[in-house]
Amino acid sequence: MEQTSPPFVHKITAVLGKILEWITIVLMVVLTVIVTAAVIARLMGQSFSWYDEVAAILLAWITYYGSALAALHRRHIGFDTVLLALPPALRMAALLLGEAIVLVFFILMARAGFQVLEVLEGDTLISITWVPVQLTQSVIPIGALLFILCQLLSLPGYWKTTAAGISLEHAEIEEEVEAELEKNKDRV
Repeated sequence: MEQTSPPFVHKITAVLGKILEWITIVLMVVLTVIVTAAVIARLMGQSFSWYDEVAAILLAWITYYGSALAALHRRHIGFDTVLLALPPALRMAALLLGEAIVLVFFILMARAGFQVLEVLEGDTLISITWVPVQLTQSVIPIGALLFILCQLLSLPGYWKTTAAGISLEHAEIEEEVEAELEKNKDRV
């Protein structure tokens, strides 16, 4: 998506994008190492008592942080073909309605996440009793707040492309097709 925001917003978006990319990558690497070690241990007749619990938590964290990253780049599943088929005034109203619904959902999710943290106060993981459950479940409100921030940061660019009648999905597909054609033109 082209830069359509003030430079400081673009800078915040770029920095936040890099942070979310690194968090997601690190979580994926850690999960991969843990799963691989657990498989090897199990093949050797041993098993980690904490593996299932930790792997599930890491998978949830990857999901929340990865979702925020996808929101920042507007890469969640969408129906912009339907949206772009609407007349311009109705299209922009539908965009605002859709954004409002998403934001309200994540505001409610953040609120519920904070309530869950209150309920879990004092609880620890079953297999690793020194790890508070509040820490592991903090990803719910943090992820929801990150999603809201990313959605708002990416909204100006999405607004502009939608108003111009440009499909983010089709533009991405066309870029991939052009790149493949360019890469394979010497083979023909």
